[in-house]
Amino acid sequence: MMRGLLKLYNSPHSCKRPSQALFFVTRASFSSSASLHSMLNVLSSPKCDGATTIENIGFQHPWSLIQHRGVKVNAIHLRPGNVIEKSGRIYQVVEVEHRQRGRGGATMQIELRDVDSGTKQNSRFGTEESVERVFVQEKSFACLYTEDKMAYLMDPVNFEQLEVPLELFGKAAAYLKEDLKVKLQLYDDRPLSGSVPKQVTCSIKETLANMKGTTVTPRYVKAVLDNGLTVQVPSYLQIGEKIIINTEDDTFVSR
Repeated sequence: MMRGLLKLYNSPHSCKRPSQALFFVTRASFSSSASLHSMLNVLSSPKCDGATTIENIGFQHPWSLIQHRGVKVNAIHLRPGNVIEKSGRIYQVVEVEHRQRGRGGATMQIELRDVDSGTKQNSRFGTEESVERVFVQEKSFACLYTEDKMAYLMDPVNFEQLEVPLELFGKAAAYLKEDLKVKLQLYDDRPLSGSVPKQVTCSIKETLANMKGTTVTPRYVKAVLDNGLTVQVPSYLQIGEKIIINTEDDTFVSR
């Protein structure tokens, strides 16, 4: 495999057609991290006066070379946020619904969003139907602040700032605040979705009064947090106390 790559890359026509070498790389099978490192060293060598170096092509990280590689999975294993290839286009899974059609076989009703155009469509797959799932890159950011319908993030490595729609985080966008570490799922450097830590510290802003006429103190009461969410908390907690909330189901964890 490596000899084939060297022959292709060092051929007289390789400078004119760098895409051929890239196609070969993206379809290659890497048996170990060492072979991947060796291949990158070959591609990074100063051939053709640097015309086809990785930097000039735009691939500055090994991830870029393998990002388009996918894996075949059954449709029943697809989840919201996954990215798949269908009919030569790239789609992100928005919603997944398992349906049983009477005595017939079960199907997966899946809402897809075209990554390039943003348009949505509904597709139906058999539960065991093979689908090409595309790998995406996950990268960490620090939240700077939110304003209107946008979140402003910063890359902690190079300090570059990024502006993304709040809708990428779904309902978890309510937990975004200054210095919160978040993650973005990227495809071709385009943010597809965002996520917050599983547990976030919040402050109790207000506790809702108990129902009139009751004499027994309830074990839990409703509390409004500093991010506007209303959750159930132990009744002994006071306004201003900091508590830990599970962001997946908006439930109290501990104080």
